Amino acid sequence: MIHYPEKQQYTADDLAAIIAILRDPDNGCPWDKAQTHASIRMNFLEEAYEAVDALDLGDAALLQEELGDVLMQVVFHARIEEEAGRFGWADVCDTVCRKLLWRHPHIFGPAPGAEGINDWEELKTKEKGRVTLAADLEAVPRAMPALMRAAKLHKRAQRHGAAVPPASAQELAAAAAALQAAAPGSAGAEQALGRLLECAAALGRAAGVDPEQALQRANDAFVRAAQQENV
Repeated sequence: MIHYPEKQQYTADDLAAIIAILRDPDNGCPWDKAQTHASIRMNFLEEAYEAVDALDLGDAALLQEELGDVLMQVVFHARIEEEAGRFGWADVCDTVCRKLLWRHPHIFGPAPGAEGINDWEELKTKEKGRVTLAADLEAVPRAMPALMRAAKLHKRAQRHGAAVPPASAQELAAAAAALQAAAPGSAGAEQALGRLLECAAALGRAAGVDPEQALQRANDAFVRAAQQENV
């Protein structure tokens, strides 16, 4: 049994120390020390979604708890990397601080090589070395929800002057017709549905509406209506 000192207020350093104890090969928790990046990948996503739910609910107490869970995931993954000898919690903090200083030359003064850059997206692109369309598109995370990713891909393609899916009611109707005409469960049905959703995302962007958020609100409306029907 390990005694960890009681404190009036624990800090991020305490969190890192506790995770290190839980991951100790000899005396750590059997579950915690067995985890890998892959095994807790979905935990990270779930905690992030729960934090966003707390934001949407406007529940400060719940948000405090959920932000802690997200931070724990960050520290946990950093600890796995520290054990592998690649980087640790301090390096994560150092990296994000340097990034914030670099990306806000209007507040902290120009970073080396950032002179004359006033656009945040341009600054970020230069920082990441994403000078081509291919590099910019590859940088959009595949783990993103599909509608959110579609909107981001379209935005970046447009920034490079590349073609994006046409945003028109006619294209949407054509995709819907192709979907209805395709055999259920077929590859053609999947392809038609993909075109329909991609076109819907493009229409949303053209209307200045976030497609992911719009669908989430439609989901909420569906839940409310279903609940009222069953009261």
